[in-house]
Amino acid sequence: MNTLKDVNADKLPKHVAVIMDGNGRWAKQRGKLRVFGHQNGVEAVRKTVENCAKLQIQFLTLYAFSTENWKRPKIEVETLMKLLVSSLRKELKTLDKNNIKLSAIGNINSLPSKAQKELAEVISKTSENTGMTLTLALSYGSREEIELAVKEIAIKVKNNIISPDNIDEAVINTHLYTHFLPDVDLLIRTSGEHRISNFLLWQIAYAELYFIDVFWPDFREHHLVEAILSYQNRERRFGKTSEQLN
Repeated sequence: MNTLKDVNADKLPKHVAVIMDGNGRWAKQRGKLRVFGHQNGVEAVRKTVENCAKLQIQFLTLYAFSTENWKRPKIEVETLMKLLVSSLRKELKTLDKNNIKLSAIGNINSLPSKAQKELAEVISKTSENTGMTLTLALSYGSREEIELAVKEIAIKVKNNIISPDNIDEAVINTHLYTHFLPDVDLLIRTSGEHRISNFLLWQIAYAELYFIDVFWPDFREHHLVEAILSYQNRERRFGKTSEQLN
């Protein structure tokens, strides 16, 4: 079984993003309610964050709650929000200990006030940390993100702040939630599903995709290492040929 020591420190992905999927099915297999899976998924988050910090991954983005997740049963949504608040409180020491800076992307104003307050507090208290940047995607949807960016740019064009001729990738990037993050290098999705689910559609244009048939609560160090080793064994050409790279 591979460990963190097996990872080549010279070929690390700069930005890792994770779709943490399978909590509900993990609980169902055990005859439990879906919320039981979410509660047990917290440990997988803690371990993954700590292991990425040990590897000195610079950016880690976790898909914690999508815009579509608001459609789930009320009790599940309420539990997830309470879990978010309690987890942020508990993990502040762990973030500081590992020199991790917390940030968040998404429609944060749609979160319950208590969750917003706790999130803002932890972001503020870790703002001076200089290690890995951990970003939580909360009430996040990539199509909504792009829609908002287009509207903001359109308003600036209308007010002669931006010329249409000057709109390029850089301009679009500055209007996205993720303007402070680099593009994703490695996207991991657990649970065996092979889809993106409206997550960072613009930012994963050249990301390496890694799908694993393990539910999120069971995701551990060796699974993360396997994903990174797979990434390190791939040739990233960005539209070029192998000969051009060599």
